[in-house]
Amino acid sequence: MQSLKELFDLSGKTAIVTGGAVGIGYGIVYRLAEAGANVVIAGRNEEENTKAEQELSIKKWNVKTFKTDVAVEEDVKAMVKFTVDTFGSVDILVNNAGIYPSVPLAEMNKADFDKVLAINLGGVFLCTKYASEQMIKQGKSGKIINITSIDALHPSSIGLAHYDASKHGVWGFTKNAALELAQHNIWINAIAPGGIMTPGVQKLQQAMPTPKGVDMKKLIEAFLNKIPMHRMGEPDDIGKVALFLASDMSSYMTGTQIVVDGGVLLS
Repeated sequence: MQSLKELFDLSGKTAIVTGGAVGIGYGIVYRLAEAGANVVIAGRNEEENTKAEQELSIKKWNVKTFKTDVAVEEDVKAMVKFTVDTFGSVDILVNNAGIYPSVPLAEMNKADFDKVLAINLGGVFLCTKYASEQMIKQGKSGKIINITSIDALHPSSIGLAHYDASKHGVWGFTKNAALELAQHNIWINAIAPGGIMTPGVQKLQQAMPTPKGVDMKKLIEAFLNKIPMHRMGEPDDIGKVALFLASDMSSYMTGTQIVVDGGVLLS
């Protein structure tokens, strides 16, 4: 029987985390790198990528970045090749990259819908396809973790019809891919975050116009009151669960989704 330290040890393994430079992605990269994994941060923003790599490299962790648009097939192929050329393998994939622009259905056009689906769902397909091909080629086991949302189970607000469609899609994709990849000892699971306080969420909140006569402080209090834990989540709340799924602690789990929402779906 492995010791607790051995169960969480990711030394010698290599992970790709899409959208890993900020927010939830950064929280996941931090925990995987801390556990000893080599990590490739794949993201579109080179400035954010570089900043994250510099911060984590100070800790002497093996972190590299690669500019990637997960909706572009050639980018994804190049991302996997870079990872193998740099670290020798792909053992863990975290499909975290995603967008969530708020647009009411009446104002949404096909381009809005297609963009969200291309990144949030199409990107998961492309990354899973090419990373799993590499994992199969290596002849070893692998772990794939898809970041969905509580919106994969229940809508959170008006204006996210395209986002909710994409996240329901990722959850369905996760289950079917788990069936197919199990024969290759590749386990694929999902994490469904609730409200997590990230730079992206803060930016969205600041950009939203406050209706006349509405007290924003009271609005936020009302939102927090819907969460049994009475707080927003932090990126590390997801990072710790991702580490669990990436490690041998979850050796008998595939095709499942872990909800990490402070209990909000209970309310």
